[in-house]
Amino acid sequence: MKEAARTFQARRTVRPRELTIEEPRRPAVPREGEEVLIKVGGPDATLHAVIIILLIIGVVMVFSAGYYTSANSKMFNNDTYYFLKRQGLLAVAGYVIMRLISYINYRYWMRVAFLLYIISNLLLAGVLIFAAVKHGAQRWIEVPIIGQFQPSEVSKVAIIFMTAQIIYANKNILKNWGGFLLCCGLVGVTAALVVVANLSTAIIVAVIGLGIIFVASPHVLRFLVFGALGVGGVFAYVAFFTEGYRNERFDAWLDPFSDPMDTGFQIIQSLFAVASGGPFGLGIAQGRQKAFLPEAHNDFIFSIICEELGFVGAAFVLLLFGVLIWRGINIAMNAADTFGFLVATGIILLIATQVLINIAVVTNTIPSTGIPLPFVSYGGSALLITMFLMGVLLNISRYSKE
Repeated sequence: MKEAARTFQARRTVRPRELTIEEPRRPAVPREGEEVLIKVGGPDATLHAVIIILLIIGVVMVFSAGYYTSANSKMFNNDTYYFLKRQGLLAVAGYVIMRLISYINYRYWMRVAFLLYIISNLLLAGVLIFAAVKHGAQRWIEVPIIGQFQPSEVSKVAIIFMTAQIIYANKNILKNWGGFLLCCGLVGVTAALVVVANLSTAIIVAVIGLGIIFVASPHVLRFLVFGALGVGGVFAYVAFFTEGYRNERFDAWLDPFSDPMDTGFQIIQSLFAVASGGPFGLGIAQGRQKAFLPEAHNDFIFSIICEELGFVGAAFVLLLFGVLIWRGINIAMNAADTFGFLVATGIILLIATQVLINIAVVTNTIPSTGIPLPFVSYGGSALLITMFLMGVLLNISRYSKE
């Protein structure tokens, strides 16, 4: 009996050692306030592919929409391939910029965010003072090679970096009214400088900045109040403080056929182009409305896409933008830190807002305004800035939180 007890006791003491399983090593848990970047590989392949496809579509459609104008204008030296050569060069330059920026750690932009914000506001003020008025607006600075450069494009980048940086550096800034109003004020200063010359771009700047503040803020009620005041302010501005061409555009939106040869001419030609495309379009370079539609290669290029590529082609372009926005949201949600999340959010807000406004203008859903279609519309500063931001987004996609 005693021997059996000893055996049982021995088993009791030995068994736990025999069944002990070593726990796997866990990664070190960062302390509060620390954030760890973990490299997960190359940039987002789907996003990269979509950007290339959109660039190719842009070069082809800019040539198709603009060759008639360039061949019949002394301004472009009667060169049929003027827009093809320029847009092709800009697309290549933009792609190189994107690739280079994609190798720069996105956290670097925190260091220059404030400086970029100051420079962009100074450029905006300088344009209002020194730049010449062209096409009824005062927006451009002449830059060699690029041509007309819009400082408002730089302001979009500055707002993204500045808003994201100040929220990231001050974790609790949006928990009180003072910090909330400070962030909104930074956005408001830039938007106010832009609105003097370009209402639509000022709205985009405000959407980007306030959108970043919204996703970072723990208080939603404030945005309901400020959102209502903002929408009311825009309508009041349009109703009581606009004059000249802005009032004419508003009237043309309500009834373009009330003045079909002047204020309503552009939107009527755009609607004709959209309607004549049918399911599969007339074919590349076979569209007719490019001969009548002003800015066919620029702000109204989606009309030519509808005419020449039809419903299927237009839907494919929209699908590409949908995929790009989806991948951007995915990158933001998996970003390694708050700064990456907010910057990716701002970039996607910029692309989505411009796409929505451009297509809404082309279909006369909103009053006509000069917002290019990202990657596709002809233009130097807009395309290069967009490609720069795509490089930043691709770099953010290289990192994620474990």
